Amino acid sequence: MDRRLREQTNRNSGNSSQPPSSDGPGVVQRKGAEKKGSGRKRGGQFGHPGTQRKLVPVEELKAQHDLKPVTCRGCGENLSGADLHPYRHQVAEIPPVKVEVTEYRLHAITCPTCGTTTRAKLPKGVPQGGFPGTARQGRCGSRFQAMVSILSGRYHLSKRETIGIMDDFFNVPLGLGSIPKLEKRTSAAIAQPVEEAREYARSQKAVHQDETGWREGAKKAWLWVLATEYVTVFLVDLHRSADVAKRMLGTDFKGILNSDRWSSYNWLDNRYRQLCWSHLQRDFQAFVERGGDSQKIGEPLLNSAHQMFSWWHLVQKGSLSRTQFQDQMQPVRTQVGELLRQGTACTHSATAGTCRDILKREAALWTFVDVEGVEPTNNFAEQKIRPGVLWRNSSFGTQSETGSRFVERIMTVVSTLKQQKRNLLDYLTEACEAANYGRAAPSLMPALFTLTE
Repeated sequence: MDRRLREQTNRNSGNSSQPPSSDGPGVVQRKGAEKKGSGRKRGGQFGHPGTQRKLVPVEELKAQHDLKPVTCRGCGENLSGADLHPYRHQVAEIPPVKVEVTEYRLHAITCPTCGTTTRAKLPKGVPQGGFPGTARQGRCGSRFQAMVSILSGRYHLSKRETIGIMDDFFNVPLGLGSIPKLEKRTSAAIAQPVEEAREYARSQKAVHQDETGWREGAKKAWLWVLATEYVTVFLVDLHRSADVAKRMLGTDFKGILNSDRWSSYNWLDNRYRQLCWSHLQRDFQAFVERGGDSQKIGEPLLNSAHQMFSWWHLVQKGSLSRTQFQDQMQPVRTQVGELLRQGTACTHSATAGTCRDILKREAALWTFVDVEGVEPTNNFAEQKIRPGVLWRNSSFGTQSETGSRFVERIMTVVSTLKQQKRNLLDYLTEACEAANYGRAAPSLMPALFTLTE
């Protein structure tokens, strides 16, 4: 019991699935964080090329001023002429922004024949919903709606902070209840392209899946992610079960799933899986820290993992061919299998149990070696779900199912557009405008130019 309690107490991001943010001050950091300082000052070093903002083309300038010296700084003689290649100094400024308000006067006219009063209708495309307020405030347009949704859905600002920014920057006062109403409208506007993105993600040859805790009102929920090269989709659900994993992937999934060893993925045949080696390394580190027989198994397993990653990085750089990598990995695969089998007889029950669990999916350890396009880790999905973790920590989740739909849809749009290098504000403005006109929203499918880059 003492040994088990000590292991629970010593759990950290290096030997379990806990995030680094949960580590206490006494936790020894991973390799790389232990390096001593170089003694150099902070910032760019001598010889570093640096990164500077590109000059705006001349045709896009608001104004251009040619400044010429009048007298020589050496002798004071009058100067004339011009420099064919003058030094260009550009100053960027944001002009005062004033919200444009358009008023539609809906006249009501009574028929002189029957006495019926008829009021005019708004033209197609004019927003009829929005935020309540005075007659001066009225309703908001597509770009206004998109900006509010980005502030909450991309930058995870609270309702009050969003109100503050709209007031400070644009002098537009909003009520606290306005923000969720606008989020709901945006959520409906992007619902169809998000569903199309789900279908696209399911059809890819290599996908990454992960999940993290969430809250929906007083209920415990989960935020799921399915990440591919060009499209990433999210889902908020009250369960962390195989049924949800199937719903995300589709029961007829025939690509390769990269994930951890969570039981919700065990319905999938090992031929279509790749276990995350980052998680495996943490398991092996836990073996080492247990000491005794467990340490004797863990150390060579860790060494094998380190060797694999060093070769894999060479493959990624192009310094090692895939055929050479496959040949060099054969003895590593054999050794790892033998060590795991030895581990099933380990005197430490937790180590023996982990070895048995890994061996059930032994084939899924090496899919990345045999199938091109598959990664050895699930880091991609973990990176994609990280904004959701930060959002959860600041907002404590959502208060309703409607709010959860907004979260999963706006996160899908934000992540996917970033992968495709498309502008978020332009896309959401177009989607909101399309909803006002009853048109289909713009697609989230990868643009042709993106696929051919």
